[in-house]
Amino acid sequence: MDFLVIGIVAFTATILTFFSGFGLGTILLPAFALFFPASSAVLATGIVHLLANLFKGTLVRKFVDWPTVYQFGMPAIPAAILGALLLTHTNERSLATLIGIVLIIFAILELQSWFQRLTFPRKLMPLGGILTGFIGGLTGQQGVLRSMFLLKSNFTPQTFVSTGIFIAILIDLVRIPTYLIGIRDSAAVTRHEVMLVAGGVICAFLGAYLGAKYLPKTKIGFVRYLIAGLMISIGSLLVLGIIGT
Repeated sequence: MDFLVIGIVAFTATILTFFSGFGLGTILLPAFALFFPASSAVLATGIVHLLANLFKGTLVRKFVDWPTVYQFGMPAIPAAILGALLLTHTNERSLATLIGIVLIIFAILELQSWFQRLTFPRKLMPLGGILTGFIGGLTGQQGVLRSMFLLKSNFTPQTFVSTGIFIAILIDLVRIPTYLIGIRDSAAVTRHEVMLVAGGVICAFLGAYLGAKYLPKTKIGFVRYLIAGLMISIGSLLVLGIIGT
């Protein structure tokens, strides 16, 4: 059952990222939290997220706006390390509650029309990188904030998606090793858990291939409601301690 859930979510969420610019980590983290403690769920999600983005990056790299990747991504790196360090020093119950609250807040905001229109000027890109990196390192949730800042750049859909992918790669490349160093002695990793993550990676690759092949020109509204509903549901379970501990 767990392989089916993770596989379907990874496949579907990766396709949706080509519509919305984000969504893989947002949807996959709650799925892993059904089966893993909160810190392990963030780590497992990060691994799938990184490998899927590396694969997606090879498919859409020609559309990347590299100056934006540098302007946004460089400040995000130390912030992501700081957030990841904080995660490794937070107990599972507190971390699950924090992630649940973040999921619920972002979900509620995503349903607000004023929030959907909210963007920031390009001069605030470094601030966006800091905020996105820190929240991404601490909770694994970086896509919503990143998209809010990138939307102001008036990119084509292809450039918006591909630039976001490479910013996410920079953040993942520093937060995942920080997680591994910080939690390596906290719990033994089982073969089943490794296979579950590997299955998620394979399904994410397939979703990335299909998503890049049919990269849409506009975002679709139902994605917001789909993601928001899942975030609120799983976020509530995390806060209540039913999952993620």
